[in-house]
Amino acid sequence: MLSSRFIRSLTIDWDAVPRDSYLRGILALTRLESLEFSCDVTIFAGENGTGKSTLLEAIAVAAGFNREGGTLNYAHSSYDDVSELHEALTLVRGFSRPRWGQYLRAESFYNVATAANTEYALGGPPLPDWHAQSHGESFLSFLRHAPNRSLFLLDEPEAALSPRRQIELSELVLGAVEKGAQFIVATHSPIILGTEGAQVLSFDDGYVREVDWRKTDAVRVMRDFIGERLG
Repeated sequence: MLSSRFIRSLTIDWDAVPRDSYLRGILALTRLESLEFSCDVTIFAGENGTGKSTLLEAIAVAAGFNREGGTLNYAHSSYDDVSELHEALTLVRGFSRPRWGQYLRAESFYNVATAANTEYALGGPPLPDWHAQSHGESFLSFLRHAPNRSLFLLDEPEAALSPRRQIELSELVLGAVEKGAQFIVATHSPIILGTEGAQVLSFDDGYVREVDWRKTDAVRVMRDFIGERLG
């Protein structure tokens, strides 16, 4: 299948980041000048504070998404705490443009779902009432109702999902890729990290580098924990 990547790579101009910015204290980011997305599914892995959600947010804002999440035409904002990174970041885009896109953050999903039931639905096909579903069910419903050739930026989607639903998410991701979607995901979930064929980028140890998902810290810690408890 012809690559459907709408975002092919990025570069960061660190001269555009203020000298006193907290971003300069995030080691994996300060060592990052460029990044290529080699697969239709790219997953950021790493410990808290390593910069994966910060980079995902910067990509989203640079791509034209609302900083709190939502589609490209969603403009709600309750608190502006976005970093300056998007101002220093340049995206290299593919030849085609996505038909639709979503930047979903677990902490702001309620606001996105509210908007989806109001202004998103105006003039378009009927949408499910996501507030009538659980957080996890409504999160997955966004993927099920996405048009072909969509761009998804997902920040820690496992926060709303049971392990079984995380497996379902991985399956939905692969199904959407078959319909021309691209995903960039930040996660701590070993299950989501194991999404078949994904490019996994670790932010641990002060570098952004491609790794085998089985070698990530999240998988190692979970394997050790379960192994110790099961004896």
